Amino acid sequence: MVRILFPPFSVLFFARFSACIVAVLVLIWALHFKTSFISHNPSQEGLIYSVLHPLLMVIGFILISGEAILVHRWLPGSRNLKKLVHLCLQGVALACGVFGIWTKFHGQDGIVANFYSLHSWMGLICVAMFGAQWLFGFMSFWHRGEVRTTRLKVLPWHVFLGLYTYGLAVVTAETGLLEKLTFLQTKGNVLKRCPESAIVNGLGLCLALLSSVVILAAVSPKHQISKSKIVFSDSNYSSR
Repeated sequence: MVRILFPPFSVLFFARFSACIVAVLVLIWALHFKTSFISHNPSQEGLIYSVLHPLLMVIGFILISGEAILVHRWLPGSRNLKKLVHLCLQGVALACGVFGIWTKFHGQDGIVANFYSLHSWMGLICVAMFGAQWLFGFMSFWHRGEVRTTRLKVLPWHVFLGLYTYGLAVVTAETGLLEKLTFLQTKGNVLKRCPESAIVNGLGLCLALLSSVVILAAVSPKHQISKSKIVFSDSNYSSR
């Protein structure tokens, strides 16, 4: 008999629920408190790029890549269909991540001036690893001449690196939130106890919750119906 402690539908529900909260919080922060994203050289173009960065990296990169991980848990159909949808969603997430970094480095200060913090270093490494993972998946999906045993050996590493990169993306976002909030509070632009601080801190907590649920859904065993074999005997029914 197979027993599952966490039914797949409940894990998927909590994953989608936490993802919706993350999306709402980052939209409120980026659009309602957009004055916090104005640089020392304010311009309409610079403000748009600054606001697009958290939207693309959180909603476009983290949320979509998380949904791509969950594809194998909820999408019906053949395995090739699931792999194709997974590959397409990861491609959209990669495009959002690359464009999100480009918006950050598109300011008047240039690339070098923005490449100084742990957040920026981790972001570049994360997107580079994500791109390598996507390229491997693309080649593996369209070029199927590899020996099956070789593909089976590589698959666990692909899954591990995929989950590691996803977790690294969440940690990178957390460092970005901490860096931004600390900078605003140090400059006196944001108080330690105010709605914006609460939203940023809540966003960080929800991102941590989301990553834990997505990884749990990815590593938990697939739902199986428990079966028992009924054997007829002259005296009674026995289950074994």
